[in-house]
Amino acid sequence: MRKTILGLLAATLFSTAVVAQEAPAEKPFFAATQAMQLTAEVTEVDRENFRVTLRGPEGNERTLELGPEARRLDEVEVGDMVDVEFVQHMDLEVAALGDVTPGAGTMSAVARAPDDQRPGMIATETLVLAATVHAIDLEAGTFQLQWSEGIKEYVARDPENLKRAEVGDTVIVTFTEAIAMQLQEVPAED
Repeated sequence: MRKTILGLLAATLFSTAVVAQEAPAEKPFFAATQAMQLTAEVTEVDRENFRVTLRGPEGNERTLELGPEARRLDEVEVGDMVDVEFVQHMDLEVAALGDVTPGAGTMSAVARAPDDQRPGMIATETLVLAATVHAIDLEAGTFQLQWSEGIKEYVARDPENLKRAEVGDTVIVTFTEAIAMQLQEVPAED
């Protein structure tokens, strides 16, 4: 997931987009949310490793690691249909925080449906990354960030925002994914 975040960061840092919301602060800020609802078919159930593979309406498949919290996986069969809600949210903020060490941290939570309801679950994972602005080149429209893995250079989509940041500023990226699934009711056979 970290490579995905860095790719998103390179594409969105110091940018303005339709979904961007400018904060009243002087420093650049960006927030975006993407949500979708769909019905997917269960194509594989791996009860031993707590995995389920789902096929979406366009034929794309995704295997989900459910973990031992999925206690009612024995009630899920290949061919079952599940209702799925998927949300991704990213905040990107540049701030003058002083001496911050670049790094990363994650938080996750999982909850399952009560036993008196259809099998279902909700899971969230949040990744927080911190980097330091290492260099800004206004003429070239580029900037460098010091991550815990090293320095990487990016091209600003909106070079005007580079004027609102300074070398030494902290860039904080918060990326959250949440998924909720529930087995659909199976109609009674006549």
